[in-house]
Amino acid sequence: PADKPSNALGQHPPPVATSKEEQARLVQDWPDQPQNPKVLRIAIIGAPNAGKSTLSNQLLGRKVFPVSKKVHTTRCKARGVVTYEDTQLIILDTPGLTSPFKAKRHKLDEAMLTDPWDSMKHADLVLVLVDVSDHWTRNSLSKEVLKCLSQFPQIPSVLVLNKVDLLKNKFILLELVTELTEGIVNGKKLEVRSAFKHNSSSSAKSPLQITQASPLENGDPESHCLQETDQAQEGSSLDNTSDMRASESSLVTEEAEGPKCSGPRDLKNTKGWPCFQEIFMLAARHGEEVDTLKRYLLMQAKPGPWEFHSGVLTSQSPQEICDNIIREKVLEYLPLEVPYGVVQVTEMWEEGPSGELLIVQNLLVPRKSHMMMLIGRGGKVISRIAQEAGQDLMNVFLCDVRLKLKVDMKS
Repeated sequence: PADKPSNALGQHPPPVATSKEEQARLVQDWPDQPQNPKVLRIAIIGAPNAGKSTLSNQLLGRKVFPVSKKVHTTRCKARGVVTYEDTQLIILDTPGLTSPFKAKRHKLDEAMLTDPWDSMKHADLVLVLVDVSDHWTRNSLSKEVLKCLSQFPQIPSVLVLNKVDLLKNKFILLELVTELTEGIVNGKKLEVRSAFKHNSSSSAKSPLQITQASPLENGDPESHCLQETDQAQEGSSLDNTSDMRASESSLVTEEAEGPKCSGPRDLKNTKGWPCFQEIFMLAARHGEEVDTLKRYLLMQAKPGPWEFHSGVLTSQSPQEICDNIIREKVLEYLPLEVPYGVVQVTEMWEEGPSGELLIVQNLLVPRKSHMMMLIGRGGKVISRIAQEAGQDLMNVFLCDVRLKLKVDMKS
């Protein structure tokens, strides 16, 4: 049909059902798969707050996973489903890989430590997300991430550098790529060549390019994030914000005797992972270059049965989505460790006379001071949380949502 979208991002993702029973029926429904279905299960791992849920939401086209600047917003393993033509991508949005010590500090349950590992066991591909705007952590993969990769070396992995829009000096990306890959991508050695020409009037669109010396294996330049130097990078997220113009700035790959990626490695002094197949650079929050990654993922799918009906967007129940979105706002507006002690109790969930969804939730806090913070002066904080959460829920369920929040002391 003429009105059919031409690419994966032109499609409108389905809304989530507002009724628990309807959503459960849909999730358990027999998949309406085509004759030759393809599937790809993707685990997204990374340090807490690297942007895993933001990326998942962008790939899905609707916000079903909670997002916050605070760590450990994602508390459990949840699946997102992207269905496009004959292909289904199952996105395993996992909690940030954390240590038992930090888990105890944030009152996290056991699942927070085991879920990322469980996701890896079921994945066909792993995306390792690194926040390049965090100069404390960006130069090396966390020990937990390295442990995960080392434990499952047989699963193809892709390095995703996130939040590149927050970098003033894009040339840092060259160093990061070299360090995080140990100078090897897809079994080929990377060679950094950089020469700069000062030009204050420069507005060069792509000062940074990564090149692959050998011909692309699958013949599709679009599926590779490693592009030839002389190709114009249209829509590249690597805009030049400094007054430096690169006359030559590239990473060239040469054939190399790649490292053995078949068994656990000694991680004591390891900073990077030399077994990544590809590198992507994007800004998940603004959706920059997410299309490119999505197309690549669709191309990696292998023949196999779908897991879900095409009307499913997530495996979560509507109540879980609601709880997560409200908790996201509570995390956002309350200081330090305070929000981690809030308990949510849904008192009402029903359809109103005009088809709107009526939700009443009680937020229970351990201390009176916490209660005052959550309500805010003149009730400003709690009403802002209700307003923002209600708006997000409307976008998930595609219907009017009336959300009322109450605050009480834990009895």
